[in-house]
Amino acid sequence: MSDLITAIGLVLVLEGLVYAAFPGGLKQMMAMAQSTPDETLRRFGLGALALGVVIVWLVRG
Repeated sequence: MSDLITAIGLVLVLEGLVYAAFPGGLKQMMAMAQSTPDETLRRFGLGALALGVVIVWLVRG
């Protein structure tokens, strides 16, 4: 359970860093995401998900 809480904390740290360091770039990226087709966003999301699973599997395995 502590690993899950640590992972959530790290996600919040990274997300907060992006908001704090690059607010203008983040707004531009969000605007671009709105004009990107759903299928493209879905594919990038699934790719990120798969990469995350592989990284966790390699580190924990």
